[in-house]
Amino acid sequence: MAAPNSAERKACWEARDYLWKCLDDNKDNASTCHNFQEEFEAKCPAQWVKYFSKRRDFLKYKRKMETEGFTPAEGPRGQAS
Repeated sequence: MAAPNSAERKACWEARDYLWKCLDDNKDNASTCHNFQEEFEAKCPAQWVKYFSKRRDFLKYKRKMETEGFTPAEGPRGQAS
């Protein structure tokens, strides 16, 4: 697969931005943003779609950690000997 040229990269990033905005505006309801998802997948290489999807998940997780902080899970409770 040849690397996307400048215009193709710009179209991909624009499609990604529209999809992400739709998902943000609709509380991650993917069915509402189906058309944006199709356009994103059509305009971006498959590896980029995979990368950007993981990137969005990471950025949401990072934002949550920055605003809510980290709460450790309760581990198994040891019994006193």
